[in-house]
Amino acid sequence: MSYEATHWTIIPPFKNEPPVNFDLPENEKRMHEALEKVYKEFGREYDIVIGGKHYKTEKKIRSINPSKFDEVVGIVNSATEELADLAVQEAWKAYETWSRTPAWKRAEYLLKAAQLIRERKFEFDAWLVYEVGKNWIEADADVSEAIDFLEFYAREMLRYASEQPIVRIPGEYNELRYIPLGVGAIIPPWNFPLAILVGMTSAAIVTGNTVVLKPASDSPVIAAKFFEVMREVGLPDGVINFLPGSGALAGEFLVKHPKVRFISFTGSKDVGLRIHELAAKPQPGQIWIKRTVLEMGGKDAVVVDETADLDAAAEGIVVSAFGYQGQKCSAGSRAIVVKDVYDIVIEKVLERMKKIKMGDVRYKENWLGPVINKSSMEKIMAYIEIGKNEGQLIWGGNSREDLGGYFIEPTIFKDVAWNARIAQEEIFGPLLAFIKAEDFDDALRIANSTEYGLTGSLYSRDRTRIERAKEEFHVGNLYFNRKCTGALVGVHPFGGFNMSGTDSKAGGRDYLGLFLQAKVWSEKI
Repeated sequence: MSYEATHWTIIPPFKNEPPVNFDLPENEKRMHEALEKVYKEFGREYDIVIGGKHYKTEKKIRSINPSKFDEVVGIVNSATEELADLAVQEAWKAYETWSRTPAWKRAEYLLKAAQLIRERKFEFDAWLVYEVGKNWIEADADVSEAIDFLEFYAREMLRYASEQPIVRIPGEYNELRYIPLGVGAIIPPWNFPLAILVGMTSAAIVTGNTVVLKPASDSPVIAAKFFEVMREVGLPDGVINFLPGSGALAGEFLVKHPKVRFISFTGSKDVGLRIHELAAKPQPGQIWIKRTVLEMGGKDAVVVDETADLDAAAEGIVVSAFGYQGQKCSAGSRAIVVKDVYDIVIEKVLERMKKIKMGDVRYKENWLGPVINKSSMEKIMAYIEIGKNEGQLIWGGNSREDLGGYFIEPTIFKDVAWNARIAQEEIFGPLLAFIKAEDFDDALRIANSTEYGLTGSLYSRDRTRIERAKEEFHVGNLYFNRKCTGALVGVHPFGGFNMSGTDSKAGGRDYLGLFLQAKVWSEKI
């Protein structure tokens, strides 16, 4: 038995990180203390780090608190193409030894990082509250998911490193092993700036690759904090190269670089397709077909039929549509309700809307926070204007910069046509379109009418319809009688169809295989 296999047996089975209960006075106190501690670090400058060496540049990125846009959370140096090229070269140098580091050792770094983040959970929660406007519960879910990715992928690497089943024949000894790809570009989003960043990065490095990490410009400080954790646990220099910079730097230079072997991206459909296009064209000196792992957008639907528990459906619609201000690729931005219960469901949703408190999310009582930045606010407000010509505005519809940040009222339109722009295009904000369906068949048709296929939810008590939806509701993650957001690592492997990406199934048994290639040894005996 290999050492990896024996090491695997002493690690307890994977278990999802439990959320913090902020209703407990001691936890609320700890959160307040963490918010105060993090606030004192506002304005600090963070360096580019390549191969363990620190670099500063003339151009800086200012990270702004979207709840209070006169607060600067931190300042990071913005990379040049020369530094990006250096990062790729240094990553290849580190790859020579990292790729040969035993799987159990690589997994240990992830487990140590998980423990450090767990110990500093309230602090990481606070950074998420300030830098990207998540309320306490959403922030803690993000941090918990990051811990889960580290724990889950560490264990998965040991599984991939163990003996693989192949057919045995007389006279030969055959073995299949998974080996790393090389150097990759990691391009994570701002909306889950710890969880998705950690998942993408940890999967790439635990499999033996080295990476250039280009964090989103709206959340570079959280990325820097994760990078500091990885240095603290002793990860060798050059395995992760911290390279904040412009989107063009990632979307063009790194993607086209002939020495970049793979690109892992989470973000918009347009950027994802551009990355896929650029990666497909070989560059001078390139000796491989680049691999892309793309998680893109969604226009997700919550479907409700006449047999459903309508109170549960209304609750699921509100949480799916407006959790984290609708800034999730899994957000339920369409509510497709059969005509028999359409008006009743809308009435129940509006009753729940009255309970939503909006404001600066450093305060526990505020559930709905700001959108991420000014350009996002302007885009969402433009869609609200479009919606006024496509449906009836029944809730919200206004921006609220008077609150000190990029706030938009949760907004609901009813009587929206299935093919309206606000029913087809990803908006990434607190906007919900109600669409009336004639019956369940019509609801299913409408649910499948977009170019996306990420998540969906069906509220129904009809077992026949649930079974039909399993076959006909074409999304990567389909939920029944619950919200369409909140995938758990290991429980709900995540990724979608069509223009929602390559269905990578992050947090599942297949994911690490995207960063590996299989090699077979055959020896005559």
